[in-house]
Amino acid sequence: MKLRNKELISLRGDGGGERKEWDRIYDYDYYNDLGNPDKGPEHERPVLGGSELHPYPRRGRTGRPPSNADPLTESRPHTTNLDIYVPLDERFSPKKQSEFTSNSIQAALWFLIHEVKFVMQKDSNHFESFDEIHDMFSDNQNQVIGGSLEEKLKAMVPNELFKDITHAIKTPLKFPVPQMIAENEFAWKDDEEFGRQMLAGINPARIRSLEVFPPQSKNGMVSSIEPSHIEHNLEGMTLAQAMNNWRIFILDHHDYLIPFLRKINTKDVRTYASRTLLFLKSDATLKPIAIELSFPGSAEGQEISWVFTPARQGEAAALWHYAKAHVAVNDTVYHQLVSHWLHTHAVVEPFIIATRRQLSGMHPIHWLLDPHFKDTMHVNALARSMLINSGGILEKTLFSAELSMELSAELYKEWRFDEQALPADLLKRGMAIEDPDPDNPTGVQLLFQDYPYGSDGLEIWSAIQAWVTDFCMLFYTDDESVRSDEEIQAWWSEIQNVGHGDKSSETWWYHMTSREDLIKALTTLIWIASALHASVNFGQYAYAGYPLNRPTLCQRFIPKEGTFEYAEFLKDPDKYYLNMLPERVEMTLGIALAEAVSRHTSDEVYLGQRPSSLWINNEEVSHKFEKFNQELRNIEKRIEEKNTNPELNNRRGRAEIPYMLLYPDTSNVESRGGITGKGIPNSISI
Repeated sequence: MKLRNKELISLRGDGGGERKEWDRIYDYDYYNDLGNPDKGPEHERPVLGGSELHPYPRRGRTGRPPSNADPLTESRPHTTNLDIYVPLDERFSPKKQSEFTSNSIQAALWFLIHEVKFVMQKDSNHFESFDEIHDMFSDNQNQVIGGSLEEKLKAMVPNELFKDITHAIKTPLKFPVPQMIAENEFAWKDDEEFGRQMLAGINPARIRSLEVFPPQSKNGMVSSIEPSHIEHNLEGMTLAQAMNNWRIFILDHHDYLIPFLRKINTKDVRTYASRTLLFLKSDATLKPIAIELSFPGSAEGQEISWVFTPARQGEAAALWHYAKAHVAVNDTVYHQLVSHWLHTHAVVEPFIIATRRQLSGMHPIHWLLDPHFKDTMHVNALARSMLINSGGILEKTLFSAELSMELSAELYKEWRFDEQALPADLLKRGMAIEDPDPDNPTGVQLLFQDYPYGSDGLEIWSAIQAWVTDFCMLFYTDDESVRSDEEIQAWWSEIQNVGHGDKSSETWWYHMTSREDLIKALTTLIWIASALHASVNFGQYAYAGYPLNRPTLCQRFIPKEGTFEYAEFLKDPDKYYLNMLPERVEMTLGIALAEAVSRHTSDEVYLGQRPSSLWINNEEVSHKFEKFNQELRNIEKRIEEKNTNPELNNRRGRAEIPYMLLYPDTSNVESRGGITGKGIPNSISI
């Protein structure tokens, strides 16, 4: 016990000094390293965390000195630094570091190749045809860099970098074909595919059942969608019948966006807040039936809104298509900043720090959680270095630009740890109802079974819950054994009061006075780190790799009759649409990013697997873990069966993309790596 305590004291450090690469010290800090005010006022960013205005989870402390221009902001290296401090035990393995570097170079190379081609060949900043976008993708692996293109590339990058990438000069000139267009290149235009991706795409946990019609804001403002907009699209049902039978759903990107739009739309971006209503058809597919697009009016509290409804031909069909694009833009930004970054990467880091600081390496819960923290702090540190920082990739590609992380902080205000449990989330969104059947371990039943994320997710949740329960029952004989575990109590207190300190006064935190509390907390944490992250990350290239399916910003509003823009639209609807979307450079950068983050590395360890070096010497634990592994294998078989069931239309859709994002892939002992579109890694990793 003395040695365990001594090591924990060492791991906590003294809260001072700049951390060095050889340190094994875990401490907390605010997100005060996103801006770089020494580069100028355009790189100033607010500190996230520690305030009511910008609450946020804590990150790992690096202890770098403050910037010269703002003492509250941590200084940043003059150039992009991939060696930002993370504790030694959290760093990538040499093999993974090599793969990460190689994949990053390949993504950067693809981006630079296309940027050079645009500079050499085109006058317009926008793509001029759909064929030109398709031409960026190819299965042809024989085209390589050469001639004047190689010379231009050499002129655009530093000599040191060019030397480093000479081995990659034989990289194909084109991106691989995303699944979105591999089988059906027009699937992205289809209304049913648009709805299906809300159930089986990369942001499947935002849609919810509509409880009140018309939709209302939290401030009481009522939507402009009227019954006449949708009643003719309800398969003969009245609006009241459809509502009473839970047949109307909403994708809501309205309330949180409205306050930001005045700032967002001051630059070369045109963004609405959106509400999309969908009808659950008799075949369990979702049909979009109305889209409301809004932005603030001139008076305080005023909104200007337009409602669009489906159309199949003529001008109305083109405008409906434009409206869907604006909804996709909203959903893409929410996915990147909230569903992906905030709800997985950011919220888990405080749990990692608290585990290392308060649970000794000999503690069984430390052993249970350790594989679910692999590489996450290193990934997050790299994200702060080049993805979410001022001038980073997300600011360059998303409509939220320099407001991106403030938007993320605003939505952290709504975050509750207990509602990250999948059954609780489904109940909150009205996608499931409570099930009193004692034989149902989830306690919920989906409103309809053809909800791939919900259906597969509940199976994975049940398996994790059973494993965690079996494990905890071996080490905790009763509730008192949880209450008297000083390390567990210190761990939970630090998570609540420090790691998520801006939420410390919330009443929804588990009290950690019973085995049930411990099991719920651990199951939820493992779910977030493994399955939830897999569901929102590893399908990014399949869906967002084709930028027309999930654009990241719009540069034009939808044209209104009687305006010059409307005349321009009538003259060439396709050209207007292409000019509405991101420019070539932003679009290509987004593709390169989606390709890079969708890859598994070859040293990945998947749910149901453990490195032998970390195995606990306990026969009962080994038996329970094998039971967990076997259940995951059974789930794999059931997922394969569901994907071939012709009655489950949402499992594949018009794009013919089978839903595999929650397929555990436990048999993948020697990981292939690359873009597979399946597999649940133990941890939040790339």
